[in-house]
Amino acid sequence: MRGAVPLGWEPYYQTTHCTMAEPKLNYVSCPDAGSGHRMAYWEWGDPEASHIVLCVHGLSRQGRDFDALAQTLVVRSAAPLRVVCPDVVGRGKSDWLADPQGYQLPQYASDMLALLAQLQPATLDWVGTSMGGLIGIGICGQPALPLPAPVRRLVLNDVGPVVQWEALVRIGSYLGRAVEFDSVQQAADAMWLVSTGFGAHTAAQWLELSRHMVKPLHDGRAGVTLHYDPAIAMPFRTITQESAAQGEALLWQLYDGITARTLLLRGADSDLLSTATTQAMVARGPHAHLVEFAGVGHAPTLIAQDQIDSVASFLLG
Repeated sequence: MRGAVPLGWEPYYQTTHCTMAEPKLNYVSCPDAGSGHRMAYWEWGDPEASHIVLCVHGLSRQGRDFDALAQTLVVRSAAPLRVVCPDVVGRGKSDWLADPQGYQLPQYASDMLALLAQLQPATLDWVGTSMGGLIGIGICGQPALPLPAPVRRLVLNDVGPVVQWEALVRIGSYLGRAVEFDSVQQAADAMWLVSTGFGAHTAAQWLELSRHMVKPLHDGRAGVTLHYDPAIAMPFRTITQESAAQGEALLWQLYDGITARTLLLRGADSDLLSTATTQAMVARGPHAHLVEFAGVGHAPTLIAQDQIDSVASFLLG
């Protein structure tokens, strides 16, 4: 990883160690415009716990991003806790959609409702990174939705109703490329080039994050490719600066409808969540409590101990 993580960064963060086993993989059937699909989700903790923390990842990521956070929450919780981390459709172990135009927030929100209907939590918290936060805003901002339990506490990780256009352009420059790598290490090195905004990570931390981002080539050749359906980029590429601005009013309306206690995390160098949007989110709606992380852009990976501690204290305090 010498080519991926700059030398000298390792002392800043320590890997979170935990002796827990791997998470359990489960599936939920979800309706769509076609014949339906299965969404995979990873479970940590007590499978019978009525308190569920739902962790939803970013646009090109997958549910194993939350391994370190999930393990810490389970260990620190004084009561039985289940942490559920879905692979949003088109990612990870989930099915791919027959119609790529379904790769948009309404389908993602519908899938989360199907998941929650299957899980039936009595107490529900939500952690959403980037896209996962937007899904959370959409669900938490509509009190009439058929949730088994209202979202009690909401963590929005580096996202808000206004997404900076420059960040969308940056993400669009690499999203959906069908690339192959000789090894997980080579993939990790390549992904670091477009992920430096995540902030300092040790070589071990970045490799652990990266190994879940790839899968073996389907034709039996040696090597790996990215875990997601390249077609997730198709609806994303239809976004214009004008359409993005038009969506802001609806997102603000949803944000103002949130009643859950809300924690807003921001990378101090984020190019997606501006300072002006952050200030507005603190001043209106659920009046989010803000925590910023120096030396981090978009988005905090919730692996560094200070990031984990902020979320754990908020959810379990």
